[in-house]
Amino acid sequence: MKRFVLFGFVTALLVFLTACRSTMYSAYEKVGVYKRDLLKKRVVAARDEQQEAQKEFKDALTRLKEITGYDGGELEKAYRRLQSDYDDAAARVSAVHKRIKDVETVARDLFAEWEAENQQIETESLRKISRQQLIDTKQRYEDMLRLLKRTESSMDPVLRKLHDYVLALKHSLNAQAVAALSGESARIQADIARVIEDMNASIARADEFIQQMPK
Repeated sequence: MKRFVLFGFVTALLVFLTACRSTMYSAYEKVGVYKRDLLKKRVVAARDEQQEAQKEFKDALTRLKEITGYDGGELEKAYRRLQSDYDDAAARVSAVHKRIKDVETVARDLFAEWEAENQQIETESLRKISRQQLIDTKQRYEDMLRLLKRTESSMDPVLRKLHDYVLALKHSLNAQAVAALSGESARIQADIARVIEDMNASIARADEFIQQMPK
């Protein structure tokens, strides 16, 4: 019985959300903004959010290097900055997750609409042209999304390691603790560097997709 009620609730929620999106799309179309325009805007937003997250990871990498090279300065201040860098990076990564979900939602609705409308074209030559455009656009989108998702999936594990390091360092702010954690710090730095490189690739692919979208 509970499972049936839960299923009914989820179904009703999905219907409600779909209706909300339909209302949103209709409102946008009244001012000349269509799903392809929204997809482009959301890819831009996802790219921009990744760029901001990348900056935060770079800051954390710089701070880790500073702490690893501790030479008797104010370790407490460096630690607080690292904690702040972690908090900022975590917030940005959360925003990246949301932006990518937004991209996927609009893309799914756009391609479903395009597929349905393609079937309504009676002139065979025009239907073939539209169909090929759909295939090409969908392929470019899937290539871009694959990179976005790969980068997205690599960020959370690095954040967790960084958080663990911050916690381990918190109660032992001295040269001995820094030295003891130096090996782990080096591994985290390498992980962050790889994430930054992954971001470069996905940002470049997003730029490419944006440029190829219809004006």
